[in-house]
Amino acid sequence: MLIRSGKIQFLFWTAFFAVMLYVWIVSVGLQTFVLPDEKPMELPQNVIMLMFVLYGLLAVSVVAGTIISTMINNRYYMKFFSIFMMVALATLLLTRGIFG
Repeated sequence: MLIRSGKIQFLFWTAFFAVMLYVWIVSVGLQTFVLPDEKPMELPQNVIMLMFVLYGLLAVSVVAGTIISTMINNRYYMKFFSIFMMVALATLLLTRGIFG
């Protein structure tokens, strides 16, 4: 059995939960705003609050992963979290551009 240090395990689990949060955000957004059978008369406030909280958790996990990977000089996770941060921000800007 390969034993990894606690820092590498932290980076792995932070990356795992960041990806899960991103998939959750995308699935909720698609189900609520893109694929509904009929257009809602008003914006669902509970879904918007859920997405706001999920984006906050995603931002915290990605920034934490970036800082820890920079501190221990792990190039793989530095690239992963940097690219993931760019993808998350691009998705946020794209949805903001589409839905106003």
